[in-house]
Amino acid sequence: MNYQELYNRSLEHPEKFWEAQAKEITWFEFPENILSEDEQGFYRWYTGGKLNTAYLALDYHVANGKADHTALIYDSPVTETVRKYTFRQLRDEVALFAGVLKKQGVTAGDTVVIYMPMIPEAAIAMLACARLGAVHSVVFGGFAPHELAIRIDDAQPKVIVSASCGIEFTKVIPYKPLLDAAIEEASHQPQATIIYQRPMCQAQLQEGQDLDWITVMQAAEPAECVPVDATHPLYILYTSGTTGKPKGIVRDNGGHAVAMKFSLKYVYGVNPEDVYWAASDVGWVVGHSYIVYAPLISGVTTVMFEGKPIKTPDAGTFWRVIEQHKVNTFFTAPTAFRAIRKEDSEGALAQKYDLSSLRTVFLAGERCDIATYQWLTDLLKVPVIDHWWQTESGWPMLANMVGVALQPIKPGSACTPVTGYDVRVLNEAGDECAPNEEGAVVIKYPLPPGCLPTLWRDPQRFREAYLSTFEGYYLSGDGGYKDEDGYVFVMGRIDDVINVAGHRLSTGEMEEIVSSHHAVAECAVIGIADSLKGQIPVGLVVLKDGVTTDAHQLESELVQSIRQQIGAVACFKRAIVVKRLPKTRSGKILRKILRYIADGRSFNMPSTIDDPAILEEIKTNLQTQHIGMAFTA
Repeated sequence: MNYQELYNRSLEHPEKFWEAQAKEITWFEFPENILSEDEQGFYRWYTGGKLNTAYLALDYHVANGKADHTALIYDSPVTETVRKYTFRQLRDEVALFAGVLKKQGVTAGDTVVIYMPMIPEAAIAMLACARLGAVHSVVFGGFAPHELAIRIDDAQPKVIVSASCGIEFTKVIPYKPLLDAAIEEASHQPQATIIYQRPMCQAQLQEGQDLDWITVMQAAEPAECVPVDATHPLYILYTSGTTGKPKGIVRDNGGHAVAMKFSLKYVYGVNPEDVYWAASDVGWVVGHSYIVYAPLISGVTTVMFEGKPIKTPDAGTFWRVIEQHKVNTFFTAPTAFRAIRKEDSEGALAQKYDLSSLRTVFLAGERCDIATYQWLTDLLKVPVIDHWWQTESGWPMLANMVGVALQPIKPGSACTPVTGYDVRVLNEAGDECAPNEEGAVVIKYPLPPGCLPTLWRDPQRFREAYLSTFEGYYLSGDGGYKDEDGYVFVMGRIDDVINVAGHRLSTGEMEEIVSSHHAVAECAVIGIADSLKGQIPVGLVVLKDGVTTDAHQLESELVQSIRQQIGAVACFKRAIVVKRLPKTRSGKILRKILRYIADGRSFNMPSTIDDPAILEEIKTNLQTQHIGMAFTA
């Protein structure tokens, strides 16, 4: 069956389509209703069905001939450790830790916050919660105490699971002081905390509050899988909200399991005997979906990597992991490859490794610039697939569905809608845009299985944030356009479309042009306030390692390129060379914060920033160059 035929079937007969996919997983009780509405008027998938996600991920494979097959490979260059778990070994560890949680009174419906580094125990804790029907909420290890406290108060966990430390490059970051400060600030108090002690940093445990992971595991009895309703929540994952209060994205058990199994096969083209590696963190949605759940539910070997694309020990670490573990499908963010390219622009380190096992590379998390796509394609000689999705969706919404048939690749586009997603581009009046006309990227409601059904304990906010802008559509918050072939080009957040003297222009398009310059490693183009034109674009540019160029000459060349490819209407006149750009830990450039700095607006320091000192460097640079209304008075 070709892509278009499969896609049309999913939209024309969604209930029949997703009923067939539901039969691909094992249920304790098959759903009574494939699609229905709840008391809030929100759509729910598979009501009446009963299952257990941890059973699907582990016990099912142990019982069906894969007990001794490798389930998880833990590769940690920062600790020089490689550890492998079979499905049986991982099942036994998960059952035992589920017994630990059960002894602490955790039952189905209770919440557990997990604040862990990228170690197997993080995945074990997640799966142990799923085994009991408890709801886990993973908070990125090393988050600031205040941000962790907000999440503790919202999730109200019975137990918090953590570790003594995380590792950033060569720096050991103690977690216990951060956790203690968060618990002290939070109104809600957990009944217990369980701490996994790592040898490079031993935490001080408090009598009566803190339990040692190894000690409680030694005394535990394994717990069995608890059947839960398909609509029962599996996890809460917090994402930033415009009000400052994070939004608790809810993922249910039934739709999620179906979507994970379906997507790994049909979107990523992964086979049961493959090795799959998503170089992300369990604190992000990619870690939930494609480090832990999708590969294990599919019986696929998954790689859990504790390290960075560079300096652990060098820019060849990704290639080493691919060769050593014979990775077939690799998924990471474009920013990781920009970091590698910056340090090894010729790709010399890749030539040292046997990468013949690699079939495809997937990129997501931010828009992939064409220069990075081209560099990677030329280097690896395999399909490089840019795809688009969100924490809210939990799995891809736009992608080249490799498991169906590889479509022609258009650099700059995340390809066409994934099966089940009716993706439209609407103008402000709610009408569909003409081909190549930019607007808001939306999905016709209801969303397919696996997407958020609501927000944690806040259905009204779910309705207001996602469903109220365009009647009958989910608002993604991203802008973009469809071309005449139906390929969707996501150009960035809607507020990244700037208005220059009445002309709506995409900073994403300008970034494409700037990043194509031979001297540029990466860039951000931001729209800053201007008293005459409303907004004007300014480029912040990071040079490739070893490149020296006259800043004024570079600026002149970039201005000319924008003028040639977009026109004078873009009003692009300034490009500033900076040492680095502020990013979240997952690699997204903090463009909104950059705009706030240039405009002299106050902002809260984002908890997700990888290095807050960068913002002061940028501020000084803009001030020196007299860029932005804050510095031109």
